[in-house]
Amino acid sequence: MFASIAKPFVTRTAFAATRVGGKKHFSSSSAARISLALTPEQLELQELSRSFTAKEIIPKAAHHDRTGEYPAEILKKMWDVGLLNTHIPAEYGGLGLGVLDCAIISEELSYGCSGIQTAAEANGLAQAPVILGASDALKKKYLGRMTEEPLMCAYGVTEPIAGSDVAGIATKAEKKGNDWVLNGQKMWITNGGKANWYFVLAKTDASAKPGKAFTGFIVDGNSAGISVGKKEINMGQRCSDTRGISFEDVVVSDANRIGDVGKGFQLAMGAFDITRPLVASAAVGLARRAYDEALKYALERKTMGKPIAEHQAIAFMLADMAIGVEAARGLVYKTSWQIDNGERNTLVASMAKAYASEVANKNAADAVQIFGGNGFNSEYPVEKLMRDAKIFMIYEGTSQIQRLIISRSLIDAAKKGN
Repeated sequence: MFASIAKPFVTRTAFAATRVGGKKHFSSSSAARISLALTPEQLELQELSRSFTAKEIIPKAAHHDRTGEYPAEILKKMWDVGLLNTHIPAEYGGLGLGVLDCAIISEELSYGCSGIQTAAEANGLAQAPVILGASDALKKKYLGRMTEEPLMCAYGVTEPIAGSDVAGIATKAEKKGNDWVLNGQKMWITNGGKANWYFVLAKTDASAKPGKAFTGFIVDGNSAGISVGKKEINMGQRCSDTRGISFEDVVVSDANRIGDVGKGFQLAMGAFDITRPLVASAAVGLARRAYDEALKYALERKTMGKPIAEHQAIAFMLADMAIGVEAARGLVYKTSWQIDNGERNTLVASMAKAYASEVANKNAADAVQIFGGNGFNSEYPVEKLMRDAKIFMIYEGTSQIQRLIISRSLIDAAKKGN
């Protein structure tokens, strides 16, 4: 049923990555001027994603949550209809969708299960620094293969002692002839045990400041010296494959270096300008699901002779939940529009990520409260939403890191008189 809807996108020609002012950016076919209305193409993407979620994700989400089973079959079907690897530019066989287009998809997939959505979007995170800084040959080799079969990849930056403190990364890469030798350990790597290749940030100059100390590499998943740790059993998003990855004398060709030596930190941070809006949109999807479940239940459950939705205490909670969803989506759309149109979006991306993640947590908690004792039971969907929501305030930059970025940006602008 999805083939006819997906057809305009499977051609991989409707969208393209373009340049504004000589700078690489992501763009959709929408007009440069902002509009609160989605384009016909975006509405079609939304309907495709929503239909796929209803048929393929929602009925199976509880199973994957209970068992922790990786959603390989769902991800394959997602690839079949064009909902996986949506960032990849058309010249490398992809759809070349804009960030706003991808945000629309992320919200719908996360509505069904944010763990499954995270597994899918982890590909986008790993691909982002490749799209931003890799050579044409590397893009053809590593992005091209993602469009030929349903492969997964992973973003290897976080370490056991270096999460928010990216400058504390200890994994190192030493140059030996035409190769680099990597040693170190990464932690909390999504798709870690499923990746065909990894983006790895490693220290190449121990004496340099963070902005010049790190270099990005593409490391093949089957390289000698890679050890994949156990699947971590997490509080929520349990079907997402999260592991530690160790590198012991892993040899990587200099041809697999992304960009110049010492420019890896900028690449890794630049990727977040693309992916933080998508994490925020996924949080919106979960928040919307929590609201919908709570509203439905509140209209069915009766106390004191009427639906609990008609009690002011519950009605006001529902109102606040709806406000949060709409406001968070507005931030997501703004920051997505900015980067799609060649504007720097770091500030609003952090605002969207911080706010949407907290709305998701509040809505999930309020949904559990509205469900009462039933909300605490795994036979009902909202306790899963509450467990799944917490990670949105942690991964891809904690809420505290987002506030650090926001406050520094505001203070710097004020000092400059902007």
